[in-house]
Amino acid sequence: MTPDDAEAFFRFNSHPEVMRYTGEPPMASIDAAREAIEHYPDWDDPGYGRWGCVLRSEGSTAAPIGFCGLKYLPETGEVDIGYRLLPEYWGQGLATEAARATLDYGFSTLRLSEIVAMVLPANASSIRVLEKLGMVRADDITYEGQTVQRWVITAPQTPSTPQA
Repeated sequence: MTPDDAEAFFRFNSHPEVMRYTGEPPMASIDAAREAIEHYPDWDDPGYGRWGCVLRSEGSTAAPIGFCGLKYLPETGEVDIGYRLLPEYWGQGLATEAARATLDYGFSTLRLSEIVAMVLPANASSIRVLEKLGMVRADDITYEGQTVQRWVITAPQTPSTPQA
């Protein structure tokens, strides 16, 4: 996302239903959204992060309807998949579609061996997305002061090349 996406970024990061299970307070203003986009450090280190999601039918110049992507968690040493969409786009398979593409990128391009997801136990819709992705509930942990379910998926095994 670019600073030009600040209004859309603010829209989904300030929506009470979107933010309900994130553990974060709703974003305060469009200026705060612009600031967050301008100072998003993840693309510099570790070199990946969250992408803005747009509807394919509206083209790449459409306003983002949410985000999906990977985030390195220095406190656990793991890579987390996260997604957020405006409520009017829930229940259409869009989070699953975006998350599948994100997992593929993480495993095939970044060559990650494992990706995790942190989800509040009450977030049944997000848990259903994780199940569709083939992620497995590993354990419950305290993360950022909350008890969350930690879900895990490991890189798919590629068939070994026959020896000549």
